[in-house]
Amino acid sequence: MAPTVFAQKGSLSDVAFMEGRWRGTFNGGPIDAAWAAPEGDNLPGFMRMMKDNKVTMYEMLIFEQTEQGPIVLVKHFKPGLIGSEEKDQSDRYSFIEAKKNQALFEKSDGQVRIIYEKRSDNQLVIQRGKKEGDKWAFVDLFVFNRVK
Repeated sequence: MAPTVFAQKGSLSDVAFMEGRWRGTFNGGPIDAAWAAPEGDNLPGFMRMMKDNKVTMYEMLIFEQTEQGPIVLVKHFKPGLIGSEEKDQSDRYSFIEAKKNQALFEKSDGQVRIIYEKRSDNQLVIQRGKKEGDKWAFVDLFVFNRVK
């Protein structure tokens, strides 16, 4: 299934709300995330997932501005910085739309959508959506609180 094409272009300013350090819980352990401010054509970020005081996965997320709008490139790494994807491959998500403190992206295969949402000054949530019938159903994947 091809991804849906949308008219709104978007820019990195649509995801600038993610800047900062964030912490939550995932799969019984802590998850940390940090995003830099957008600069030039990019906004880099990372996540670290842990369980029993050991890392289970690292994730690099790079928002890049393209002529078609922002994209998100995601690479996953196992402990020891062993890449999960092939070295020249990454998960790729295209911008769909944004509103204040929220941006929606769709994976290149059209099967998954991700919402990045700043619900308050101190809470950032990443939701994963899958198609159910003719609608998208979203669930909170990661819930972060700001690290001060």
